[in-house]
Amino acid sequence: RPQLAGAGGMLSQSSSESGEIPRLIAGRSLKPMPTSTLIRSILLAAAALLAAFLPGAASAQGEYRINRGDVIRIEVLEDDSLSRSVLVAPSGQLTVPLAGPVAAAGRTLSDVQAEVRERLAPNFSNPPTVFVSLDRLREIERGDTTPAEPVTLAIFVLGEVGNAGALEIEPGTTLLQALALTGGFSDFAATRRIQLRRADPSGAERIFPINYDAILQGRSPNGSTVLRDGDVIVVPTRRLFE
Repeated sequence: RPQLAGAGGMLSQSSSESGEIPRLIAGRSLKPMPTSTLIRSILLAAAALLAAFLPGAASAQGEYRINRGDVIRIEVLEDDSLSRSVLVAPSGQLTVPLAGPVAAAGRTLSDVQAEVRERLAPNFSNPPTVFVSLDRLREIERGDTTPAEPVTLAIFVLGEVGNAGALEIEPGTTLLQALALTGGFSDFAATRRIQLRRADPSGAERIFPINYDAILQGRSPNGSTVLRDGDVIVVPTRRLFE
């Protein structure tokens, strides 16, 4: 039968084989809980306590209707890399990695929280724990001249680049700067047929053709295009003899 290291206390054989936390005999100490599990449990407990002791505050924020220009905080306990502050774009949408663009303007925080959780669920074995809260009001409602803290925007790059996927960029980042962040093009990139895909305020997608070769030759100003939250850059594969 397995024994505790340095202790001599006996473990239950059935518990050890099933992968559950072992039960100990003779009052020995339990096996330490993994740090990540412990932190997650503490966060969940804290959230439950806040909801219990501050129901009015939680309800008030949950019913707040989001405006364009607001900064929304999204927390995903199961994957900290998805947690971030997101600017609500002029289109009324915010973008969350793995969830994509989510309509936010005019909706309550509770509504957006439910949709983000639903969109993320297929990426987890169990529905994730998601919290959506108001980080900052849009500048027009602040009524002061305090400079806004930097907010990252999420864009997406697909196709023949060094590092395709989601990118976090600062407001004001241009198309050329974003392409540089991807590590450059592959040998098979069709650099004359790059696409910038952008959703307009109605939610319809517009496609803007980008000729990288023309930008390098100074024949196109499109390299200085300032990217927006949710923009998608597509670098297609070259055709034969292209």
